[in-house]
Amino acid sequence: MKLDVTMFRYITKEEFRVLTAVEMGMRNHEHVPTPLVESIAKINRSSCYKILQNLLRNKLVAHDGQSYDGWRLTYHGYDFLALRALAARGTLTAVGRRLGVGKESDVHYAQGPDGELVALKLHRLGRISFRAIKEKRDYLRHRVHASWMYMAKLAAAKEFAYMKALKDEGFPVPTPIDQNRHAVVMSFVDAKPLFQLRQLQHPNQVLEHLMRLVVRLLRAGIVHGDFNEFNLMLDEDEKVTLIDFPQIVYNSHPNAEEFFDRDVRSIVEFFRKRLNIEVQEWPTFQEALEDDREEEVSGGLKVTGFKAEEDALLVAAHEQGRAHREDGAEEKCCFLCPGPLLASDGGIEDEDEEDAEEVEAMAFQPPARPAVQEGLQDLLAAGSRQALEEDCKMDEACPPGGLINQSLVKKCREHGHRKLPVLLQKLRQ
Repeated sequence: MKLDVTMFRYITKEEFRVLTAVEMGMRNHEHVPTPLVESIAKINRSSCYKILQNLLRNKLVAHDGQSYDGWRLTYHGYDFLALRALAARGTLTAVGRRLGVGKESDVHYAQGPDGELVALKLHRLGRISFRAIKEKRDYLRHRVHASWMYMAKLAAAKEFAYMKALKDEGFPVPTPIDQNRHAVVMSFVDAKPLFQLRQLQHPNQVLEHLMRLVVRLLRAGIVHGDFNEFNLMLDEDEKVTLIDFPQIVYNSHPNAEEFFDRDVRSIVEFFRKRLNIEVQEWPTFQEALEDDREEEVSGGLKVTGFKAEEDALLVAAHEQGRAHREDGAEEKCCFLCPGPLLASDGGIEDEDEEDAEEVEAMAFQPPARPAVQEGLQDLLAAGSRQALEEDCKMDEACPPGGLINQSLVKKCREHGHRKLPVLLQKLRQ
């Protein structure tokens, strides 16, 4: 799911208030009723409805007009809220193109207050991950309907907390700068992921260093959980930087040994397949804990600001997502889910179908109420053909020259928008 910040500078203060109101309402609503949005934002009905329509056109919110008049936040809207908070703090001054795409996150180039280059990571956990936590719904309490936002926020909070703790202990990780909602700002690492490198100058030394690093993490009290070629960065001097920490668990976790063995085998298999290096022996969980030849990390890793129950919930979600991908199932389950963005060759898969599904899912069906007609007139007065197409769920566009297509008018009426063609004809005249 691409981040488009083109409209960010044009979003008004009132529009951000409404966007925040929808976010607050989603704590205990799957679709936030319009009166509740008006109440939280403290904006009158007509103004609030116009603002919601504008946010809808920019895909910052989605509307449900089937059962009742309700709104929900999209990942684009969540992105804008996080960016606004980071900009207000002075953490970010600009956001650039997408740097990389992972299974559950996007990374963008960004600029800090002094013009320095930083990395902006946006966590995007899909709803498919929640199947593993149906029995753990008590952790969500009243946030069940906002689970996708809640889980993405948890992932960002956990990554920031562990990154800070690891950096303080001298581990080779990026420098954490700031975090808000599902967004994490960190120092830019001028390196390439291991999976992109076809050869290494000193492969045996790199392999030995990686084994020492995974053992050192265990002796510090944690298991990375996703220690593989996608989360290991190497610069020109083959210096290693470790990234991606939402799946970290303590070494006392019931599955810690399984996760540790999986991390080690991932590196062993990569070096065997890519670099034709056979590893005869590698560290085991018990041996690594008992071996005292490595440098000790005094007192173990100290992580603050993250609760144990939240950690358990997040680990379960990540493991469910991993199991789902290993079964070869499609990751994308709804327009909020980023889908299988990382292809087998490291490229980005085609997103045309996703974009089409997103437009269809957010097509606006206005409820029958007086304020709607005023809102529709405003849309048409702006001459927005896109708004007309979204309102009517049509694939056809107006022909060149702004002439009225009779089949287009017919489809408008079939969808119940009987006054739309009349208003549009008057506008074209």
